[in-house]
Amino acid sequence: MPSTAVPSAAHESLLSATRRHTTSLTRALVTPTYPATPLLARSSRRWLRRLPYAVAGLLTIILLPVTAQLLTNDYGLNGGLATMLAAAQAGPLLLAVTRPLPAWWIAFIADIIGALAVLGYADLPERSWPWTPPGIIGYLFLLLALALRESRHTLVAVWLVTGGVGVFMGIPGARYSDGTNVLLFVLGGVVLLVGGALRERGDAQRRLAEQETISEAERARRTLLEERARIARELHDVVAHHMSVITVQADSAPYRIGGLPPEAEREFGTIAATARESLAEMRRLLGVLRSEDARGERAPQPGLDRVPQLVEATVRAGIPTTLSIAKDVAALGTLPQAVDLSAYRIVQEALANVVRHAPGAPTNVSILTSADRTGLTVLVVNGPASGAPGPPLETTGTGHGLIGMRERVRLVGGTLDTGPLPEGGFRLAARLPLVEVAESTNNAGDGPEHVGPAHTESTDGAERYPLAP
Repeated sequence: MPSTAVPSAAHESLLSATRRHTTSLTRALVTPTYPATPLLARSSRRWLRRLPYAVAGLLTIILLPVTAQLLTNDYGLNGGLATMLAAAQAGPLLLAVTRPLPAWWIAFIADIIGALAVLGYADLPERSWPWTPPGIIGYLFLLLALALRESRHTLVAVWLVTGGVGVFMGIPGARYSDGTNVLLFVLGGVVLLVGGALRERGDAQRRLAEQETISEAERARRTLLEERARIARELHDVVAHHMSVITVQADSAPYRIGGLPPEAEREFGTIAATARESLAEMRRLLGVLRSEDARGERAPQPGLDRVPQLVEATVRAGIPTTLSIAKDVAALGTLPQAVDLSAYRIVQEALANVVRHAPGAPTNVSILTSADRTGLTVLVVNGPASGAPGPPLETTGTGHGLIGMRERVRLVGGTLDTGPLPEGGFRLAARLPLVEVAESTNNAGDGPEHVGPAHTESTDGAERYPLAP
């Protein structure tokens, strides 16, 4: 009993798989791929997009009269019937540019009808049968159009149907057949295989290009989010300092100011408690924003006082650099911490870009104030590259370049102007407002003019640090 049950189950499984694949192939034969776009329509070259139309038109012009004359003179068909069959066999080539599967059906049925129509011809054994030479040529081009458009299932089904019909017609008409059925089956398989491989390769390259575009957009978005998170972590120290000052002042107010009424003392106590609660919430927020590799960010945040050290590090990296800090900057006193930090980071990223992308380029860093002392201008100008890339300036830089600079300028409501110079090199000008404004109406062009080659003599009241390797 078990010995008969196993073969029966295997037999049913085989029948089920055969039925499933047959249904799939049959469905593929009657389901063309949509949309019906022309072959090679996605090519970026205009001549390549027009090539299928030119080939199809040329083949139709050649094959139609040749097929009609061949069927009339060599196979003895009536002229009208031969012309109709020729049109049905060669005409679908024009349709194959956009709808190759329906075109294949028309031409294949016309080829079969043509093969059956010449069966009674007396000299048939001396002719090619069941397929004529023009019919084979047109049929191969139809298969190529199919291979460039349809799915793998469709190509397999077309190939099997072509071979099956050729065998079916060759068995009873063996005395007429000269092997063109086998020839078409073999050549058709080669054309379908090569065309299908080319199509799948093109599809893979197209999907790869699309994925690269998506990846590039995602990478830019991730870079922007990382930079914003870093800025938020840095701003935590700035805000926490102010909140700590508020807490200390509110706690000490009853002791520093005598004779305060009880209501005022309770109000100061409430302010201190709220400030301490805000600090605790900020610490929790910082824990969310801080990544595992951000442990080095616990050091005090840098400012303009550390720009000379940064420039010295640039010189050690092989970049001849000059730093100019206007005396008006020192006269401003203590800068807003957000502006102070943003100015340092902008200089840091700008010099890092020079080291990476313009090695050996002479560079000038200028820090100036506006005429009304309401804004701070950071200007970094470098010449053309003249050497090999040097080592990185600092391990604490973001490495996000212009993206990070734009975000920091936007944070304080400033403007950023960047671009290449006509004689080579690059210019970066950032204007950071020192006062709160409702809406900035300035642009980077309002900043300082182009700074020429670095020199050591001051003509504008600025302190200059001539640094050269």
